[in-house]
Amino acid sequence: MVLWYAKFKMKRKGVTAVFGRQRTQVIAHRGSKGTRPENTLIAFQAALDAGADGIETDVQLSRDHQMVIMHDEQVDRTTNGTGNVRDLTLAQLKALDAGQHFAPEYADTRIPTLDEVIQLLLRNQFTGIFNLELKTNKFPYPGIEQQLAAYFQQQPVPFRLVFSSFRAQSLVTLRGLYPQAEYAKLFQTASRQAKKMQRLHQVADLHPDIRWVKAHRFWLPHVQLRPWTVNSSADMTYCFKHHFAGIITDYPAQAVRLRRQIQGESDSWKKS
Repeated sequence: MVLWYAKFKMKRKGVTAVFGRQRTQVIAHRGSKGTRPENTLIAFQAALDAGADGIETDVQLSRDHQMVIMHDEQVDRTTNGTGNVRDLTLAQLKALDAGQHFAPEYADTRIPTLDEVIQLLLRNQFTGIFNLELKTNKFPYPGIEQQLAAYFQQQPVPFRLVFSSFRAQSLVTLRGLYPQAEYAKLFQTASRQAKKMQRLHQVADLHPDIRWVKAHRFWLPHVQLRPWTVNSSADMTYCFKHHFAGIITDYPAQAVRLRRQIQGESDSWKKS
């Protein structure tokens, strides 16, 4: 047992030497979710202004099959409306207020479409990571993978496109249609499926819950590990000191400042 542990430590030292130099990317969870109404254009703009290396967001289909940006399957928590996203048309979704719930000054903020978010990134000359989660683990949204592949085939983007999902089949299907993107498996506790998908080269990246990361710190994979949702200074510090590939956080401005203290200065995607 002692010999095995010594070899394990040596192996981990080797891994750390290889990956310890990588700069941890700050990916804004639903935009700057902690300071703006989540998954809105103003939240994404705030994240870009804060110097985030990436944007994470969620896509679903409206009743009329439009690709809209929303995390919850229901609109109740983040808007003044009620009901499932899939039961409302784009026009009905656009009539909802997606900002008042956060603070009065953000009243009349609207739910964006995927294309509106992409156009915002293009206007900002964004060249970082765009992590788009397919919200298909509760409702499969038949055809969403085909719609996404068709959209990005006709809309070239200058940034790194990463598709993620809790639903493995969505990733496998979309990867077959659009192999040029990167793929990441989201998981909270079910790491076995995620690791199997990585071994089979169905995904390159793992996006685990930060609580799983801390509970399995001795068995951590060290390639493209991007934990979520990393919000406390302690969790951010832990990830930066371990030089994970990235963190997904509600507070990108805070994370950028803390990373500078721990990992030093570096150029971000944003051109001066």
